[in-house]
Amino acid sequence: MAPISIPPRGFMTLTRSQNMARIKAKNTKPELLLRSALWKHGLRYRLHYSVVDVRPDIIFVGKKIAVFVDGCQWHGCPEHYVYPRTRREFWGNKLKKNVERDIAQTMNLRKVGWIPLRFWEHEIWSDLSGTVNIITNLLSTGIDLHNEDWRLIEVQVVDPQLDTEQRRLVMLESPTTEKVVESKRSTRKWNRSKSENVP
Repeated sequence: MAPISIPPRGFMTLTRSQNMARIKAKNTKPELLLRSALWKHGLRYRLHYSVVDVRPDIIFVGKKIAVFVDGCQWHGCPEHYVYPRTRREFWGNKLKKNVERDIAQTMNLRKVGWIPLRFWEHEIWSDLSGTVNIITNLLSTGIDLHNEDWRLIEVQVVDPQLDTEQRRLVMLESPTTEKVVESKRSTRKWNRSKSENVP
């Protein structure tokens, strides 16, 4: 018979809700990494400054540029969002509300003449210099070369036995533009390798 594993004294396992609640909304690691890189490039900015009831992560007041660092799981990254197997209705509603809020914030900033820039956390980790270049180019030229930004807004299980799902995506700045993709359940969460040498 296999020995019984006893957790260390004071050890408690966390529920998914408890685990998710521990994830910070401000000053996340990718956000701190981006801020540090911008500072090293001589760029000065303000943090969590309110514009039309929107609080971007980083803002350049004089140039009216608002920068957001969006977590892949919380904001519906088409590449790395993983639909949970439990409490699907709750997490599905949470995803939809988050994406709808991102759309509303982006539209509200555009209406008052601000340029919103949204970066996925995986973009910061995998291409920090490219992210900094996008921001510095926008600051120097004033030309907004934002790309199509698709957001996953809804996931439906098609066949639990085959583990297939249908994913509905909307374009952030044109939410009536959408596409539906059917595929095997994604389990590709963004996971930065510990061996990466990040500054």
